[in-house]
Amino acid sequence: MTLDMSIIEFLGSVSADSDIRDAAASAQKKMSNYDTESSMREDVFLLVQAVYSKQKDDPTLDAESHRLLEKEYRAFMRMGLGLPPSKRNRFAEIQKRLPELYIAFSKNLSEERGGVWFKPEELHGVPNDVLEALAKGEQSGENAGKLRLTFKYPDLHPTMKYCTVAETRKKMFLANENRCNQNIALLQEAIALRHEAAQLLGYDDHATFVLEDRMAKTPKTVNDFLDDLRKRLIGGAEKELEVLKALKSAESGNAGTNHYYIWDHSYYHTLMLSRDFELDQNKISEYFPLQTCLSGMLNIFEELFGLSFVKVEGEDRDAISETGNGKDIVWHPDVQLFSVWDEAGQDNASDFVGYLYFDLHPRDGKFTHAANYNLQPGYATDDRGGRRYPATALVCNLSGPTARKPSLLKHNEVVTMFHELGHGIHNLVSQTAYSRFHGTSTTRDFVEAPSQMLENWCWLPAQLKALSKHWSFLSPEYEEAYMDSTPDGTVARPEENIPDAMIRSIIRTRHVNDSLMNLRSLHFSIFDMMIHQPQSHEEALHLDASKLFNKLRHDLCMMDDLGDTDDYHWANGAATFGHIMGGYDAGLYGYLSSHVYAADMFRTAFGQDPMSREAGRRYRDTVLKPGGSREPMELLKDFLGREPSAEAYYDELGIA
Repeated sequence: MTLDMSIIEFLGSVSADSDIRDAAASAQKKMSNYDTESSMREDVFLLVQAVYSKQKDDPTLDAESHRLLEKEYRAFMRMGLGLPPSKRNRFAEIQKRLPELYIAFSKNLSEERGGVWFKPEELHGVPNDVLEALAKGEQSGENAGKLRLTFKYPDLHPTMKYCTVAETRKKMFLANENRCNQNIALLQEAIALRHEAAQLLGYDDHATFVLEDRMAKTPKTVNDFLDDLRKRLIGGAEKELEVLKALKSAESGNAGTNHYYIWDHSYYHTLMLSRDFELDQNKISEYFPLQTCLSGMLNIFEELFGLSFVKVEGEDRDAISETGNGKDIVWHPDVQLFSVWDEAGQDNASDFVGYLYFDLHPRDGKFTHAANYNLQPGYATDDRGGRRYPATALVCNLSGPTARKPSLLKHNEVVTMFHELGHGIHNLVSQTAYSRFHGTSTTRDFVEAPSQMLENWCWLPAQLKALSKHWSFLSPEYEEAYMDSTPDGTVARPEENIPDAMIRSIIRTRHVNDSLMNLRSLHFSIFDMMIHQPQSHEEALHLDASKLFNKLRHDLCMMDDLGDTDDYHWANGAATFGHIMGGYDAGLYGYLSSHVYAADMFRTAFGQDPMSREAGRRYRDTVLKPGGSREPMELLKDFLGREPSAEAYYDELGIA
């Protein structure tokens, strides 16, 4: 059933057919209700309880089975099986309602079709590649001569980074924040229900309930970490803001301006990288064609982890499809599929590992961010070494190719792909006896650490060189298109691989404005903790998510916005906050805390030799292979040879 639910939820996120997405949403509700009812069956609980009492101290039971037994027993208790019938019934109602809220919230985001019309002059500075792909207003309509920007990444991000018209950036920022206002009511209902459920189980609040099962264990641990990080970041953020304000004054010609708005930041951060660090993201993207970059990433993972990736297409797809039609094993024609194998000469030579899918471009109805989906977990099918093999999918929203140019990646998109592919590798190489512990099925405050650790390879000179190839070298047609795009075709052809000077510029910018960026992450994390720690159920019922979200950002992020306009109800950014409804509730701090573990692992194991096969195999076997079958802290201690330390992370940020 878990496998069926994974596939159904996935199709609801990626299918190009609206009928399939609707059917998936309906099926999710039914299966979620069934799952809730199954997990609250008293007869099954009594059986689990009896086995737990008998075998919890059994020395003959292997460690993973012990962990499974403990988790199963605790799962039933956390689903209210220890409650009296009256409270249990109410708890069950809540557990059925919460997934319905999540499904509706997610569907609103993926089905969103909004956009804003602008005159061409209002989009000054936006790259031509973006402008050429925009919808154009009908000649006889009210939008004649205008271009339509959507809120999809390939439209939104370049506009916020490059548009020289401040009013356009403001309009897009506000429209994007308000693109799913109907989700606020769903979020607020979820907050109140989570609090009520936690109190029914005897916990003070939802955060206390959630964190009991995480590395952090208590809200105090998380709150102290976030507060300490905030205090460390303030000084650096103030200095960064002074420089950005001066840049804005110089660029705008208004020396008296004191306002630095939140919708200014992407633009002036990008301008600073260009002026002060000679970093031109559009020029950089010319060296990172999507397919070349993807191939380079897979080569790095092959070298590090002893893997082999083989593209599956044409007749090979037909051969592995149960129907004999390869089209049936993908959900869209653009999807790429690879079979993954253990490299010959490694342990279990030439063994099959699993399947890896890539769905990389935006389309209507598709999940709008970047994520890795575990389509099928791996697990032991018998005690003689038989296994069910995993399948995992990387889903992104990267700009697609045009008639004469391939899809090109900004450096931050390279980092995002590497991060999500890291989750995919975790799901592929994990080998657990039980599917419950497979791959990324570990604690929320550790699951990001392996992928964050792998991001480091996107900042290494040799690896950047290996990932790159100027798009004009991909084919004679692309060479011709590139030369046609230069003035009179007189510009000399660029180097085939990214120049060393450009690599140095990229690396120099890694921590530029890091304090301000981390304050933004703190805003999300602190908001998440605050809404899940109300002082009373009455407070949870009447919590004003939009006001809290906007006021906290205003107070914390140090940038101007619309302030207390309309009592902080000028935007509903929390309504677009999918993570907080989809499993990261009282868990967003994990993106920050796991950076601590990521930095420590990289410096300790790979600092001297990032392409060490020995370190890569040890990392694969020690950290990735066990999935969630062991406590993350145990994995870290085994890999590091000691307790983890925050020293490397704070050194990176310059706040040690």
